[in-house]
Formats: sequence, structure tokens, C-alpha cells
Amino acid sequence: MKRSKLQAAVVGGTPDDIEHTFYEALHNADIGQLMACWAEEDDIVCVHPGGGRLIGAGAIRSTFEAMFNNGSVQAFPERVHKVQSLASSVHHLVERVEVITPQGVRQAYVIATNVYHKTPQGWRMVAHHASPGTSKDAADVGAKPTVFH
Repeated sequence: MKRSKLQAAVVGGTPDDIEHTFYEALHNADIGQLMACWAEEDDIVCVHPGGGRLIGAGAIRSTFEAMFNNGSVQAFPERVHKVQSLASSVHHLVERVEVITPQGVRQAYVIATNVYHKTPQGWRMVAHHASPGTSKDAADVGAKPTVFH
């Protein structure tokens, strides 16, 4: 029997599953699905572009509920780079966000870092830190380092 993405977030899943479910929840303005992605720890943290640091599930939930009162967030993760160990995974990426303006749909870019820990409930988000980006962020700068052995 195949599990739904929400069940994967609730039961455990991989960091990639949780990330997919997080962005799906933004697209659907689904606060329950979004909060199921977060760890049940007092020190989880979220920083929105240009915003302050939100610590704890209550503060994070309140801010996303306020955002969802204005509709869904059409953020699409792109160029995800990952650093993973046995119990943590860090994803740094560019979010392409569709913004409705009087001139129609426009693209905005956000630089984000999502941090996941393996908890007793499975992989969960412990930090989402997003900073304003520019159209230049649509392309990565620099090259991957070469490792010599």
C-alpha cells in the first residue's frame, strides 16, 4: 500500500519527502500538513525574508496561518544542494516564488536553507531560513570544489 505524502511526513519519510511535503503544504495553504513537517522541539526556528527569528511551533504556526489567510504560497524549490549525515540533512536552495502583481504573475527569488534532523518520529524540519534574493540568484555562482585525494 502506497503512503500519501502527508502520511510520509507524519510517519517519518526521508528529508526529501519532508521537503516535498513542506512545499506542497505552502502550495495548498494547508497549515496541518505544513506543521506535520516540523520537529516537536521547543527550539525549531523559522526566518522569513526580511523578518525576525521565530522560535517554537506556536510562533511558526501563527506566522504561516497569517500568510495563508492571504492565500497559498507558490514557492518552487530549485537547485537544491544537500549535505547529509546519519542524523541531519541541510538543503540550501533557491525558491522561485510566483507573485501576483497588477501586471500579472511575476517571479521573485528567495535563498533558503532547510535543516532536517532524524527524530524519534522520523525526519523533521528544525530550521527554515529564507533571505530575499534577486533574479541573479536564478543561476548558481561558482563551481563545485574539486577534492584531491
